[in-house]
Amino acid sequence: MSKVKEQCACKKETEEEKLTRIAEVIDEYKMKEGSLIQILHMAQGIYGYLPLELQCFIADKTGIPLSQVSGVVTFYSFFSTKPKGENTIRVCLGTACYVRGGKKIIERLKELLEIDVGDTTSDGKFTLEVMRCIGACGLAPAITINDKVYKQVNPDKLQAILKEYY
Repeated sequence: MSKVKEQCACKKETEEEKLTRIAEVIDEYKMKEGSLIQILHMAQGIYGYLPLELQCFIADKTGIPLSQVSGVVTFYSFFSTKPKGENTIRVCLGTACYVRGGKKIIERLKELLEIDVGDTTSDGKFTLEVMRCIGACGLAPAITINDKVYKQVNPDKLQAILKEYY
């Protein structure tokens, strides 16, 4: 059975349209105490990531100092200041995964994808990240691609796993 990849039929938004949507989110939340994380979360959902220019826009519109906005963005690993790929690969480096070869998996992925941890491939297909634990310790080492968990991974299995996403 062949897989048919669905494509989004929605129109691509311009930068101006994205900023207008983010401004609407800010207007809705800015008067609520402690709403910066929600604003950043929604802004990242709209824009895809949180570059410095967007952080400045959010700081200006909310009246929150840029240092505070930037501090929140860089503190929480959920937020990204760089564009992410179509598929996010996360290699578990919790104790069980690390001991059972997590570092070798990272090294092999870096070779296959020709990127470093935290980077995105030039074609925008993959972003490589590490995480502390995905809860699959009994079947370590493990990785996730988007929301799919791969267990008992070894460097030799990686090429076949990546082919699923091309």
